[in-house]
Amino acid sequence: MNKRSFVAALMVSAAMYTMPQSAMAQQNIQSIEIGAPIPMADAKMKSTDKKEVSLESKKTDKGLLVMFSCNTCPYVVKSEARTKEAMEYAAKKGIGMVIVNSNAAQRGEADSYDAMVKYGKKQGYKAPYVVDEESKLADAFGATRTPEVFLFDGSGKLVYKGAMEDNPSTPSESKSLYLKAAVDNMLSNKPIDPATTKSIGCTIKKNS
Repeated sequence: MNKRSFVAALMVSAAMYTMPQSAMAQQNIQSIEIGAPIPMADAKMKSTDKKEVSLESKKTDKGLLVMFSCNTCPYVVKSEARTKEAMEYAAKKGIGMVIVNSNAAQRGEADSYDAMVKYGKKQGYKAPYVVDEESKLADAFGATRTPEVFLFDGSGKLVYKGAMEDNPSTPSESKSLYLKAAVDNMLSNKPIDPATTKSIGCTIKKNS
């Protein structure tokens, strides 16, 4: 190995050593595949209205939309209007929805339960906003970003996963509303294309 290669290898090793364990762990997480059933469907999670909620309890015969989100991620903030649209559209189409906060490493800070209650009220959430203790649900889904969505059909099979739209940095300039199209095609029994898109946002903050 020449000197240049040795230095490059040393820099890579140093970067991996200093990278937070939660970030390194997320690199190895595999997202559930299209057609997969709802992970941890019967697990109970505390919602901001103090009720215990499971994903199965919110699924309807039309389907279920699961959104991994939080309170302060810049991408979540930019997508607040789009999140409301998704929530209202899902309700209009008879699809259940659950918004999940998996930021376990920030429970004493911006993503505490009390902060979630305040944020949910401010946003006018009609769907349950639940606490994912120790990011277990995020791990089961293979979710790594906020916002990130997973759409299941009435039988509980995954039909779409990823981003809500093609320009999460500037939602008002989006040309493709992936999630809305997926909902429409699912309910019309039409192929969903794309069925998978890349979610762009903040990493889910997990305990190491």
